[in-house]
Amino acid sequence: MTTRTVSRDELSLPLVVTHLMKGVVYRDTHEKAWQHLVQLVPRVSDYVATLGLIVVVDESEGYAFLRSKPEDPDDDDSIPRLIPRHALSFHSSLLLALLRKKLAESDAADDGYRLILSRDQILDTMLMFMPTSSNEAKITDQIDRTISKVVDLGFLRRMPKQDNQFEVRRVLKAFVDGQWLSEFDARLADYAAELQERQ
Repeated sequence: MTTRTVSRDELSLPLVVTHLMKGVVYRDTHEKAWQHLVQLVPRVSDYVATLGLIVVVDESEGYAFLRSKPEDPDDDDSIPRLIPRHALSFHSSLLLALLRKKLAESDAADDGYRLILSRDQILDTMLMFMPTSSNEAKITDQIDRTISKVVDLGFLRRMPKQDNQFEVRRVLKAFVDGQWLSEFDARLADYAAELQERQ
């Protein structure tokens, strides 16, 4: 798909910054904001820096977002954190790890740019790491709540007009990097050990 280049006179910094403040900007779902963003990256960087933020743009993957600058404990005049940190539950962390692995496998197999998973596929993947229980409905409800949480965090997107289909958003790669993924098996062993303790 080709996109029209926006002329310099038409570029809108407020449009870009407002979209970024609301969350991740994607090339495929925020076409207008994305067109402006890719031509305004230096100005956006300068602007958000005054708020203690950094703009992260990955043109090859088609996403951009804001993150807080690293805090300097020795700087008494440091800007308060604008973007809050989210403490993830055990189940949310597990699902993000499993989705990141699925994304890596899809990329390695060259299965296409988008990774779409059904609710049942996600359930099956998660059930392998859930405690054994006679109350299957309770476990399923827990996984559904976890899926909803990961949707709220922006790492999964419900597919419009496709019941129980989810797209794994590629921005997940920025939060779960290659180094983390290389230690994935060890992390899964940690998850399994934690599950044993919970049981």
